[in-house]
Amino acid sequence: MIIGLVTAVAASACYGTGSVLQAVGSRKSALQEAAKDSSAGTTQRGGPSLSSTAKAAVTWEFMVGTVLDFVGFALGALAARMLPLFLSQTVISANLVVTAVLSIKLLGIRLKKPEWLSIGVVCFALVLLATAAGHEGGGDAARSTHWWLLIISVVLMGGGTVAVRLLGSRAAILAGLLSGLGFGAIGVGVRILDGIDPFDLPTLLADPALYAILISGTVGMYLHTVALQIGSVNGATAALVVGETVLPGIIGVMMLGDSSRSGFAWVAVLGFLLAVAGAVSVAWFGEPDAHSAAPADEKEPEPAAVG
Repeated sequence: MIIGLVTAVAASACYGTGSVLQAVGSRKSALQEAAKDSSAGTTQRGGPSLSSTAKAAVTWEFMVGTVLDFVGFALGALAARMLPLFLSQTVISANLVVTAVLSIKLLGIRLKKPEWLSIGVVCFALVLLATAAGHEGGGDAARSTHWWLLIISVVLMGGGTVAVRLLGSRAAILAGLLSGLGFGAIGVGVRILDGIDPFDLPTLLADPALYAILISGTVGMYLHTVALQIGSVNGATAALVVGETVLPGIIGVMMLGDSSRSGFAWVAVLGFLLAVAGAVSVAWFGEPDAHSAAPADEKEPEPAAVG
């Protein structure tokens, strides 16, 4: 349990730091596009074009953030096999706290008292969850579950990508939520994945859950990038938190045998609800306009004096 918690906390730190660095890279790219006074970086509906997203992805900040995301993914996958999903996913989703705090320095965002209170609620909720968590369930699931995970991942990620393109600049929260659902599917997929223990490559490659993980991870990363480009970093991350926490937690309890300690079920439920509510509150009270603040070292030049 302790090793699993430490692993989940490390994954959370990687994800949170990565999100902020990716936001810095996305905003730097957006400022450069704006400086060119070009509409090539947006679609007809005001959303980021594929080319602008690609340009954001090749900034050094975004690349370092992506590396941290991959490290966080590996650590999170390990934690998902050692802890109940309602605990591992919630601890990992606490990366919003890391994101909010680092945003002060790297994005020039000032947190208000309600945001600090919300962060405190998340931390308290994590203590409750750690206290109430019991043993994780097994990874045994019907083969049909593996196929359903793949089908749902394809529908959500494919349909979500189309919806985000159609909604354009209004899609920030939707993109964040869908990316969270994608990352949540990764947690479920890792838990039920065949061919891991003991390792068997043919069995691994034949498991539909592996391809659900790959699709959800790839498209989820794209949608997260879009959310960071067009919305508040805290708002996008909070939507991601809801997506990657609620559904996997429910699936873990209902289908995979995750449980709390005897007599602590109410503590686990309370901690889970407080964690989600606290994360959403950070977004609710957060920075209203993600594009209004440039990175601390990327201040826009002041207009020249007239006359």
